Amino acid sequence: MNGAQDLGGMMGFGPVVPEPEDVRFHAEWEKRALAVTLAAGALGHWTIDASRHARETLHPADYLSSSYYEIWTKGLEKLLQGAGLVSAEELKAGRAIDPPVPGQRVLRADQVAAVLARGTNYERPSEAPARFAVGDAVRTRNEHPTGHTRLPRYARRKVGEIERVHGVFVLPDTNAHGRGENPQWLYTVRFTGRELWGEAADPTLTVSIDAWEGYLEPA
Repeated sequence: MNGAQDLGGMMGFGPVVPEPEDVRFHAEWEKRALAVTLAAGALGHWTIDASRHARETLHPADYLSSSYYEIWTKGLEKLLQGAGLVSAEELKAGRAIDPPVPGQRVLRADQVAAVLARGTNYERPSEAPARFAVGDAVRTRNEHPTGHTRLPRYARRKVGEIERVHGVFVLPDTNAHGRGENPQWLYTVRFTGRELWGEAADPTLTVSIDAWEGYLEPA
């Protein structure tokens, strides 16, 4: 969707300032926000794509005025309410009011490291050959869905070159909304900076994005 989270190429926000690699949190509550998000995700009521979309649907003014983990917690509140695990009254009160929903999966502290190391496999068997190969010229489609998509706004209707063919993976655009996995071939596509940003861009700049086959057409 074209939301506040899709900032690539937008002006007025200043430069990106990288932080030291060992800086993970800026306050103790951020550690708890991450832990609660992981524990809630392990309940199995939503996918990673649905969780991303929940954060994207925050009002732009709310999204842009929130810190990274504030966005996470606000998105999590939406997911928990949507799954019927927490009510608006409980969120307002800051405590449980209704009895807990029985039969929920629980991620214990001693399981976290192994679960994170194992990850989740989103690769699927191919049912048709890849449409594109390394070196092919492709153009991204000019589509602006109201739902979740992994094709950034700045890279739509742009010509690039297939850099890598990854295999077949779950399509986030449908998986985020419970409309099935709809696996597609996934590619890395390389664009020149000038193709994305115009003639004033650094001529030595290239940008690579991962794009599902449905995003692409032959150039």
